Amino acid sequence: MCYTCYTDGKKDGNMKHQFLECGKIINTHGFRGAVKLESWCDTPGVLAGLPRYYLQTAGGMQPLTVAHASVFREFVIAELEGVADEDAANRLRGKTVYAARDDLPLPSGGYFLVDVVGLPVRHADTGESLGTVVRVDTRGKNNLFVLETPNGEALLPDVPQFVIRVDVEGAVWVRPIPGLLDGGAENV
Repeated sequence: MCYTCYTDGKKDGNMKHQFLECGKIINTHGFRGAVKLESWCDTPGVLAGLPRYYLQTAGGMQPLTVAHASVFREFVIAELEGVADEDAANRLRGKTVYAARDDLPLPSGGYFLVDVVGLPVRHADTGESLGTVVRVDTRGKNNLFVLETPNGEALLPDVPQFVIRVDVEGAVWVRPIPGLLDGGAENV
């Protein structure tokens, strides 16, 4: 199981990001300062359950305490402390919200997609190095690991048939079918 909370920033060595992108404020909701958020987590319930969101500012991460949040269809409606009217909520429109890594529930065996970026990819049977994960595409039904391989860029579907194990402290262990990683991204 993985969480799609993500950040575009690069990791420094083995350092993990303290804050992860988890959604975007897309609109206001009502006249009392509530905001409507698009969730980038596995489910909107994860975003709605957070005690606080963070906004990136020139001075660092600014916390916003969540007074109340609920799921509405695939969105989250949140009331934030200090955001008391529609004008204040409107100033937040378009902002990316972050969550502190420690605030996000991660089940045993789960991982954040951002932690996969930069990992080596190894063949599960032979240990052979196949490439490195350079990014994760989350737009389809299944995530795609975008790999840099000796043959160029390749796409690896994050499905149990191919991805055997993800060890965020070590490597992504895979069992690709012949040709999947040999000819670049156009083969998927």
